[in-house]
Amino acid sequence: MIPVLLASRSPRRTELLRMLGVAHRAEPSGVDESALSGEGPRDQVLRLARAKAEAAASRAAGDLLVVGADTLVVLGGRVLGQPRDPAEAASMLRELAGRTHAVLTGLCLLRPCWPPAAGCAESRVTFHPMTAREIAWYVGTGEPLDKAGAYAAQGVGAAFLAAIEGSFHNVVGFPVDLFARLLPQVGLGLSQLRAND
Repeated sequence: MIPVLLASRSPRRTELLRMLGVAHRAEPSGVDESALSGEGPRDQVLRLARAKAEAAASRAAGDLLVVGADTLVVLGGRVLGQPRDPAEAASMLRELAGRTHAVLTGLCLLRPCWPPAAGCAESRVTFHPMTAREIAWYVGTGEPLDKAGAYAAQGVGAAFLAAIEGSFHNVVGFPVDLFARLLPQVGLGLSQLRAND
């Protein structure tokens, strides 16, 4: 079994790798996630996924697989990050309500002696209209405060989602289907990463 290092502190990414049966350890990359001037969202997630993987790989040794990921919520060409406070979370939800936005996740897989494997998943998420009372209640749950776009598709936020086109797991932050499709590019299959296979 090939050791796997996830260059992320996201508990949701860890949960999704566990769902696949992939034993791994996780550590934050420490990479600055600021956008570069003139950089589009797709280029940004791909650049940051690779930078995170490279930073983690530089601190590791041996034949292991390093996984970097970066996710953005994009509405009308504008990136919605994690809200700074409840007021900003409510503002984001007012913008998202009744509209469709994109969620992009870049993945980069690094393994010694193999070229990097990278890709970007895109899903489209449509919110139901939300009343001011619903927004205030949802923000009051605390769930939106540490989530890009101020919602969690895998949590209470699911109650406000009318439709998801594309990978649900991408919206959560880790497109498992893209991960599986990239593995052969670094000489691996999912069965080689599963603890019990």
